[in-house]
Amino acid sequence: MFWRKEREEEQGDISDPPLELPVIDQKPFWQAIWPVLACGAGLFSDGYVNNVIGSVSTTLGYEYGDVYNNSNAASIVPAIAFAGTVVGQLFFGYLSDKWSRTNSLLISTVILIIFTALAAGSYYHGDAVGMFNILTAWRFFVGIGIGGEYPAGSVSCAESSGELKSGTRNTWFILFTNSMIDWGFVFGAFVPYVVAAAAHNGHYSTIWRTSLGIGVAFPLVLFVMRLRLREPEEYSRNSMKHAKTPYLLILKYYGFRLLIVSLIWFIYDFSAYSFSIYSSAILSNIYGDTGVLTTIFGWNTVINLFYIPGTMLGAPISDRLGPRYTLILGQVLQAIVGFIMAGCYGKLSHPSVVGAFAVVYGIFLSFGEIGPGNNIGLLAAKTCATGVRGQYYGIAAALGKVGAFVGTYVFKHIASPDGDPIKSSQYKFYVSSSLCIFAAGLALLLPNIDQDTITKEDVKFRAYLESKGWDTRQLGLKKGESIESLPAETEDTAVPAAKSEQS
Repeated sequence: MFWRKEREEEQGDISDPPLELPVIDQKPFWQAIWPVLACGAGLFSDGYVNNVIGSVSTTLGYEYGDVYNNSNAASIVPAIAFAGTVVGQLFFGYLSDKWSRTNSLLISTVILIIFTALAAGSYYHGDAVGMFNILTAWRFFVGIGIGGEYPAGSVSCAESSGELKSGTRNTWFILFTNSMIDWGFVFGAFVPYVVAAAAHNGHYSTIWRTSLGIGVAFPLVLFVMRLRLREPEEYSRNSMKHAKTPYLLILKYYGFRLLIVSLIWFIYDFSAYSFSIYSSAILSNIYGDTGVLTTIFGWNTVINLFYIPGTMLGAPISDRLGPRYTLILGQVLQAIVGFIMAGCYGKLSHPSVVGAFAVVYGIFLSFGEIGPGNNIGLLAAKTCATGVRGQYYGIAAALGKVGAFVGTYVFKHIASPDGDPIKSSQYKFYVSSSLCIFAAGLALLLPNIDQDTITKEDVKFRAYLESKGWDTRQLGLKKGESIESLPAETEDTAVPAAKSEQS
């Protein structure tokens, strides 16, 4: 039913009104897939760096006891990277539109490599509290590097996916963006488990420093791959890098749409990153003080593995149903499982049935990936024009990370008034499931996305700008070019210079 409705609406969009789309050369598969992989796969580092800090925080609690657990660092260390990510998303969003997609991506990768290594080596004259502060500072800059991956990497990935075969473009975008984040989540849980096992559940400093330091390896490899990247064809044709951006017109055209995408992303990250970071803490509470690190980290890895079937199996569904309906389907299913889990949490929260807990909790996370996990970035990347896509995507993703930042704080305070740990965990699932329903309703306000939406959106946006008197010959201008230097024949289709509404 969803699929038929989506196809009918897509056909309606194509025929009314007809759009003359520019021809895009169909490249061989391996030539077309390379930039999609190189641009999007950096989000693996986002998943790894953000998830591994949950295990690092648990380890710091074992190593330093109340010195860490009762300090501000216990809340700040897991969350501070989100603040840096917001800064990076906004900064690199602007930079990727007004300077270069590929160069912005390279700079963000270098930042990620340097400050991940510094975080692993955090030290302050043997003082624990000073070391916590240094770790916090480096984690903030790590976040800035991660932030650049969103507007520069994911946007370039979306634009490059237009050169792939129609009918598979959403799938490949998801596999090299959100699926990379989810694999990062899995490795962010698995690596601390392996390191803790090698350290025989002792040598806590070695465990957390090694777990953080391993996060340098992937962006190093990716940096070499990205040296071969070129600007996406859509960006070269429709960028505003050498034009004065008409922000007022853009706000009127895309403002409401951006608000809806941002709210959905805020809600998703509020729950997803909070549950990810605190999953090892939840398991620690189930086991109490008797739980060893390998047991806690092992079950944490099992839970995070449930992200993978959600994102991998859900990717082709987004091509079949369309991103909007797939997002709604995933949110509703996640809400149902969340409400069930909240009601049964008292029975699931015993060490003897931790396997059942991990399975149900994993299914809850998996449905989240089928829905907003896979599709919110896709919607953000394909619901606006190329000339402002980096900033549009950066703002939406930044508000999503604000949700993650808020969630890591709020989740600790979603608790039963009587301090009952079972009720406190139930409340977390009730809140998250209720937000899923709300987000599904918001998604109904977004437009449909088909295989050629990026190209169509550029055509529609050009027509809108022309109707408002903005000279669209400025789109795609290269360095040193001006409107006056363009061939005379292009002036036949030109519109008068920008009116007062441009400013």
